[in-house]
Amino acid sequence: MFTAFMRAIGQLTDPPILRVLGGSVMLSAACFAAAWFGIGWLLTSIHLWDVPGLDTAIAVLGGFATLILSWLLFPLLVSTLLGLFLDRVANAIEARHYPRLPAAKGLPWWQGLWCSARFLGLVIVMNVLLLLLLFVPPLYPVGYVVVNGMLIGREYFDLIALRRVDPTTAKTLRRRCGIDVFVMGAIGAGLAMVPLVNLIAPVVLTAAMVHRFEAARTQAGGG
Repeated sequence: MFTAFMRAIGQLTDPPILRVLGGSVMLSAACFAAAWFGIGWLLTSIHLWDVPGLDTAIAVLGGFATLILSWLLFPLLVSTLLGLFLDRVANAIEARHYPRLPAAKGLPWWQGLWCSARFLGLVIVMNVLLLLLLFVPPLYPVGYVVVNGMLIGREYFDLIALRRVDPTTAKTLRRRCGIDVFVMGAIGAGLAMVPLVNLIAPVVLTAAMVHRFEAARTQAGGG
């Protein structure tokens, strides 16, 4: 797993990866802006209270709350749109490290759409529930990393795997390296919270997951 991340970082300067990074940075900035304005509008435009002064207090705190919530949702929004650059990153990694592999059959658009929709639904539900942990501040970071590590790790591995194997095989391989997939997802969620690093985190995690998937296939005798 450590080697997978080191190989991924070492290939960031390759021209194909640099082109994807440019798109990833723009996508990341667009997602953050969308989250910022969307949450800001929600907090400042919807008035649910008739208590004098309460709406004003909410408006005053709105900027801070918008920043925090946008920052928390940012990596999840980017991960949902992973399919926009996944194939190009995976192809670049495979061309350099696994040149003997046949061309990937790719992920059908409808399957990618279904995976993204399912992932987005899970993300929304689980992270809304996680907000309850804000009442117990020490527990929230732990819950955030655990839950989103599971979600992100599973999503990235499945999308990489489904380019080359059927859903049943992908599920079997993911279960065999479940701990690594979870830890990699948690690392990805953590990196996505670091300023500037979060702009390249999706590409790094995608590249690292290609290496982990190929290692899993080799271990299972399907390499």
